[in-house]
Amino acid sequence: MKVISTRAHGVLDYVVGGLLIASPWLFDFARGGVETWLPVILGAGAILYSLVTDYELGAVRKLSMRSHLWLDALSGVLLAASPWLFGFAEYVYLPHLIIGLAEIGVAMMTKTVSPTELAHRDRSIHSNDVAGGSVKSDHVRRENVREESHTHH
Repeated sequence: MKVISTRAHGVLDYVVGGLLIASPWLFDFARGGVETWLPVILGAGAILYSLVTDYELGAVRKLSMRSHLWLDALSGVLLAASPWLFGFAEYVYLPHLIIGLAEIGVAMMTKTVSPTELAHRDRSIHSNDVAGGSVKSDHVRRENVREESHTHH
């Protein structure tokens, strides 16, 4: 069930990105290895791809919400599994596991199309109709886009 709006997801992106960057020092597991730098790198990456995501809090709006959510889920899987993949589970694992699983859950519960992405599609459809002299009405094309966005929720 997709209950998290893209706007709320955007807020979480920047908060969790910052949390990941600070987590080795907040949770006292900074010893300079992969356990320290993986969350920092994933947090910085999340902030960067959030800035280019086509949603309310994106600055450039080039990356689709669907692609963004895949990156979130993959990042969550890597983060959650990292203590065992990289052999530091005896030192620390809970922050990586909990935040990683939360990332996966949030990605699964977030709507896959943002209002800004729908607006871009709508403008694109309209410009195609005008440029191509399409007989199909704007209303019918908009309804198709809206139906598509609802089937992915």
